[in-house]
Amino acid sequence: MPTFTSHDGTELAYRLTGQGPSLVCLPGGPMGAASYLGDLGGLSTHRRLVLLDPRGTGDSAIPEDPASYRCDRQVADVEALRVHLGLDRIDLLGHSASGNLALLYAARHPDRVGSLTLVAPGIRAVGIDVTEDDWRAAVALRTGEPWYAEGCAAFERTWAGEAAWDEVRDAITPFAYGRWDATAQRHEAVTRTARNRGAADAYYADGAFDPAATTAALAGLTAPVLVLAGEYDGGPTPARAAELAGLFPNAELVVQRGAGHYPWVDDAGAFTRTVAAFLDPDVRTVTVGGVRLAHRVRGAESAPPVVLVHGRGGDSRDWAEIAGRLAATRRVYAVDLRGHGLSDWPGDYSFEAFRDDLRGFLTALGLVGADVVGHSMGGAAAALLAEDEPGLIGRLVLEESPPFFPLDPPRGHVERPEGRLGFDWPVVPATNAQLNDPDPSWRGRFAAISVPTLVVAGGPASEIDQKKLAWMASRIPDARLVTIEAGHLVHNDRPAEFLDALGEFGIA
Repeated sequence: MPTFTSHDGTELAYRLTGQGPSLVCLPGGPMGAASYLGDLGGLSTHRRLVLLDPRGTGDSAIPEDPASYRCDRQVADVEALRVHLGLDRIDLLGHSASGNLALLYAARHPDRVGSLTLVAPGIRAVGIDVTEDDWRAAVALRTGEPWYAEGCAAFERTWAGEAAWDEVRDAITPFAYGRWDATAQRHEAVTRTARNRGAADAYYADGAFDPAATTAALAGLTAPVLVLAGEYDGGPTPARAAELAGLFPNAELVVQRGAGHYPWVDDAGAFTRTVAAFLDPDVRTVTVGGVRLAHRVRGAESAPPVVLVHGRGGDSRDWAEIAGRLAATRRVYAVDLRGHGLSDWPGDYSFEAFRDDLRGFLTALGLVGADVVGHSMGGAAAALLAEDEPGLIGRLVLEESPPFFPLDPPRGHVERPEGRLGFDWPVVPATNAQLNDPDPSWRGRFAAISVPTLVVAGGPASEIDQKKLAWMASRIPDARLVTIEAGHLVHNDRPAEFLDALGEFGIA
């Protein structure tokens, strides 16, 4: 493992994993080594993780002065790591107890923080108390679990002063996870061995925190902040995490459903998508109907807006070339629909759900009247929205969008491909079922689309019946049909011709 020397001569170790810009990760415990963080549920596919072993843990040396374990004194270790890495600013992630350390670092060195990610964070540093009532509320959420009764009794013993936390740890540990399954149990075994228990008390020693001063300093932090809490966590609860987020001028709170204190263990995908979206400067998020939708924005803020909606299995990156060209004259919004890319994957999918997400997206971002370009599934969602509320859309482009005739032959069962996917596989059977037997009113109401519409067909190589696409265009009162012989992926395979068609239609 690589090492560096901190301010007092203590040699500290860290582990590197992944590719991309560095994300400095501080483990909790307190005084736990970084091994229990793993690769944070696959976050290493998006960022290079710099996983620090705090002094006296893992491969880092034991300091000569045990008092240097105190949280505020370890701020100098983080700063020494920044200097060692040669970074002007650091993106910093703190989990659990190290949330306090990350907060103190941001308060002391606000100009050195590029972003701050606080995962199930400790909050003593800012004077927010996690109360017995908080824990009782969190415990009550797990009444249906087989280990609930034993765990609840153990909590009662601690609250009554009859037992210390460590004495009942086995019984209460399941409450730290969204699911107490084999994966959680393996993770807990690593977590226990990673901690320097002898140093833990020193971490919170008197004098470690000055909440008033820290809170005042954080109020001036301009860097973006993500506070990510687990739905089932008691320390902090989502309500306490919201209090923390409220201390910053530029903070986002996300409560991960079904998660406890280790959200990357409970649902690695949900955790990774949330944090990766936050850390990517090109990605923004908006919540619509409880679903967080990621999107990419390009072009001048004052330019007329155009919204790009991808097809099934894709995401906003599919429009990179088109968005780059359009951004010269337009404000371009490329959205990840639910179940795709960095948006939430809630598990329930339908063309109606995609339609409603698009409606909410346009409304939430003040894009009423924007031009909308939809490919395939995204075009279908846009068409359904235009049928219902044509006033939300300026001009409409339907690129190889299904015309909602029953498929002949119908699509049967499709096996999920091996490996990690960029979308939630249940999207496929859900939408195939609707394509096999679509609501006949969907095609019956094409005549209700009153906005100017361009239907882009891909020609004979397309999987879409071109005669039915032509029929769809004929049913929309103000529609024109253009064929670009590229197959189904017109904007990808023939981007210049696709852009020419958009330009002739008035979207350029």
